[in-house]
Amino acid sequence: MKPGIHPDYRPLVFRDKAADFVFLTRSTLTSDRTVEWEDGNTYPVVDVEISSASHPFYTGTARVLDTAGRVERFERRYGHREGR
Repeated sequence: MKPGIHPDYRPLVFRDKAADFVFLTRSTLTSDRTVEWEDGNTYPVVDVEISSASHPFYTGTARVLDTAGRVERFERRYGHREGR
């Protein structure tokens, strides 16, 4: 990598307040707020609206859409085209 052209890559805490979930990772994001981590060090913290702890896909609360029923309803409403 060329020196001096890339942002600093440093430890950062992401906090999902909706799920009361925090995790420490590395990022180029910056923040004015800090939090003390379990290891006793202080790291910048970024609040996120959704994470793997609160996203419906990862928590298993995602709804499955009935795509076959939608297609059938569309064809009933607008008719079925025969060939092209």
